Amino acid sequence: MSEKATPLLVVLLVVAAFAIGSMWTKIQYLQKGTVQVAGAQTGAGAQQPTAPTAPSAPTVPTKVNVAVGPNDPVKGNPNAKLTIVEFADYQCPYCARFQSGTLPSILKDYVDTGKARFVFKNLAILGKESTDAANAALCAKEQNKFWEYHDKLFSSQSGENQGGFAPDKLKGFAADLGLNTAQFNDCLDKQKYNNQVTADQAEASKNGFQSTPSIAVGTTPVIGAQPYSQFKTIIDGELAK
Repeated sequence: MSEKATPLLVVLLVVAAFAIGSMWTKIQYLQKGTVQVAGAQTGAGAQQPTAPTAPSAPTVPTKVNVAVGPNDPVKGNPNAKLTIVEFADYQCPYCARFQSGTLPSILKDYVDTGKARFVFKNLAILGKESTDAANAALCAKEQNKFWEYHDKLFSSQSGENQGGFAPDKLKGFAADLGLNTAQFNDCLDKQKYNNQVTADQAEASKNGFQSTPSIAVGTTPVIGAQPYSQFKTIIDGELAK
């Protein structure tokens, strides 16, 4: 091998190693069934890695105590023995999976029967369209259409920050659902519920939730779009306390 070819070979090996590392990292995220809050340190004081590294698994809290306020969207008997709180992002595909695959059984067996109440909180971590969608759902709540709008958002996902939840689309959803569009549009344009969205995220952080979906079943945390069988075991255990 010539001396001129050696530097080129080194560069090619470095590029190949980086590509393999990046692909492995993406696979790990997909296997976890969650979307994790970005927490990498940046700037002059950040420690710079010398090679690509896999993301650490989200820290899972062992016990939570989620505060529920009067402005939080609630399904079911407000005085039910058990409270189930979901923290989610409307752009998160795993949240949509929980919404369509697991939640209906929880609602049918526990919320509709009065054993539990279900509360939704925002953990909008995937960008501006997540924050806009969270605001939009709370604007719909002003007109008693929160859950209809919430369901519409999850059924309308089209990729992260690709325009699917741009303001004009969110306003179109409101019109489709028969909301007063003048009131809704004014609410959304003013980002009226930014403080509540921020407070939800702070509540998630306080309880150690770093990814979506994160669900508090009473004091027991459940991370990811887990199957109904797992939730049933935990819910029954909480109700038995």
